[in-house]
Amino acid sequence: MQPRNMSMSGVVDLAAVKAAQEAKAKAEQARAEAARRGEGGDAGSGVSSASLVIDVDEAGFEQDVLQRSTEVPVVIDFWAEWCEPCKQLSPLLERLAAEYNGRFVLAKIDVDANQMLMQQFGIQGIPAVFAVVAGQALPLFQGAAPEAQIRGTLDQLIQVAEERFGLTGLTVDADAQPGEAPAAPEVPAGPYDALLEAAVQALDAGDFGGAVQAYKNVLSDDPGNTEAKLGLAQAELLHRVQGADPQQVRKEAADKPGDVQAQIAAADLDLVGGHVEDAFGRLVDTVARTAGDDRDAARVRLLELFEVVGADDPRVTAARRALGRALF
Repeated sequence: MQPRNMSMSGVVDLAAVKAAQEAKAKAEQARAEAARRGEGGDAGSGVSSASLVIDVDEAGFEQDVLQRSTEVPVVIDFWAEWCEPCKQLSPLLERLAAEYNGRFVLAKIDVDANQMLMQQFGIQGIPAVFAVVAGQALPLFQGAAPEAQIRGTLDQLIQVAEERFGLTGLTVDADAQPGEAPAAPEVPAGPYDALLEAAVQALDAGDFGGAVQAYKNVLSDDPGNTEAKLGLAQAELLHRVQGADPQQVRKEAADKPGDVQAQIAAADLDLVGGHVEDAFGRLVDTVARTAGDDRDAARVRLLELFEVVGADDPRVTAARRALGRALF
């Protein structure tokens, strides 16, 4: 696996919501399969606390980290015996794994014995801490860090894993023996799973209008559904740019800097192409030099693009500050 550098708020690209939903679906499928394999066992059993901290090598990485990450976030501690900061950080991470009681699993990787994994993760120095969630890797921090900072990072990780991928962690049973296989709980279907699945299928088919309607159907009954809100914002963006001629859109924006609608259309293309700062900067500049309905149109579209990227993304935070300065 070649890990990707991900922000805590998730991937931002053409199909960010689709990727998140597919990963969530895979995670749910894996948990359901695990439940079927565990049929006939003790329904009340769970993992032992000792199973929350595991030693991982290259041979077991696929099963112990990638597959496990479809059930629970896996935090990876890259360490070595000669590393003095590791001797402070590793016991702290082990203590937090026990304290968080199944909300994440700590995988310890000795870099001296697993050089290939160290190279694949692009690690320049240790200690280095990564996480894998639903098969997707993201860096957490490098070097020793204060406990309060580590707790904050873990809290963010757990929140993202639950909200984006439906990973609620493992059930820890104090009576379970180390190495004992847990019986995975049955995962009931949510009340909007069919509608959300319909939206994903519409995205797969390029039916962005259908995806928009499917997400709206969810939000009409559950206005606070975060997955549907994110999905709607991104499906609407994809619907707007569908069929657009990028060269023509950009030419009009360059030729008509005072045309608000031309700037809005170009900002949509910027975001779809992954140029997040360019999209935000274009609309902030438009807000700054316009007034009345034109200013409001640019402001509203900028807020809609914030929804696409995610409120926790630092680029959104910076753009919000810039928008505030442009408005006031």
